[in-house]
Amino acid sequence: MKIIFISNNAEKVRTIRLNSWAKYILSILLLGAPLAAGTMLGIKVADGRWQLLFDNSIAEMQHQMVVQKEEVTAGRDQAQNSLAAMTVKLAKLRSRLVRLDALGEQLTEIADLNDGEFDFSSSPGLGGPISSPLARIAEQVEIQDKVSVMFAKLDNSITLRESQLQILKEMLSDDRSKKEQLVSGRPIKKGWMSSEYGMRIDPFHGQKQWHAGVDFAGREGDDIVAVASGVVTWSGERSGYGLMVEVNHSDDFVTRYGHNSENIAEVGSVVKKGDVIARMGSSGRSTGPHVHFEVFRNGRTVDPASYIHRNIR
Repeated sequence: MKIIFISNNAEKVRTIRLNSWAKYILSILLLGAPLAAGTMLGIKVADGRWQLLFDNSIAEMQHQMVVQKEEVTAGRDQAQNSLAAMTVKLAKLRSRLVRLDALGEQLTEIADLNDGEFDFSSSPGLGGPISSPLARIAEQVEIQDKVSVMFAKLDNSITLRESQLQILKEMLSDDRSKKEQLVSGRPIKKGWMSSEYGMRIDPFHGQKQWHAGVDFAGREGDDIVAVASGVVTWSGERSGYGLMVEVNHSDDFVTRYGHNSENIAEVGSVVKKGDVIARMGSSGRSTGPHVHFEVFRNGRTVDPASYIHRNIR
């Protein structure tokens, strides 16, 4: 291999002959330097990229850790708040259940139903076939959350007791309505029976005469009450009765209250059993303060005594 050097004026020319070792060294110098420089540059660039990637990864991990800590804190707060809310709700449900049980037992005693038909101390029997495959699958799923199970049982118990109370209330309402519609009891709160139903000596002329009702004597202005619920069909003056109130009841019963000093119930008004409908007086054909009480059934007078002493159960 020869290397020729030529000067600027082209007058001088120098030639150098290289042996095999010199050629090898020169090749390494000419080719290895750029390769080494490129390699070093690549290594630096690669190191920079890996450093950037590493830094970004660390920053992302740190961000995720902060987010997870915030989520854990929020979850813990939510769990505590939920637990407190569930505790309050559980206490309210238990109190409600106790009140329902106490009320139910009181009502069953009042209604004389102590034969076990309405036992509020235990849940009534329930059952039935599974209605669908989904229900069968749901039945096989084990509920893990004990708090949810507890709430479900309490809600179920309260629902059952409310259903029992509703039925009992309807029974008592029907029974009370029937009792209020039945003619029974005395038409006064205070006083005594001064004359019975049937033939008697008339106090005005001393001869025997039919008495179509019973008399209850008392003090002027004492309360006169309805012996059954009904509608007022008369309230005013009537010959022989003075001031009189007439009430139409169910089952073709009619009651009359005469010789009043004042009528309180008005025609067309609905009265309940025990309502004050008049004040005791001595108006009309009367010898003193009393109420003349008559009972009509199917348009005819009947002896009020059997209804005055009537026992309703």
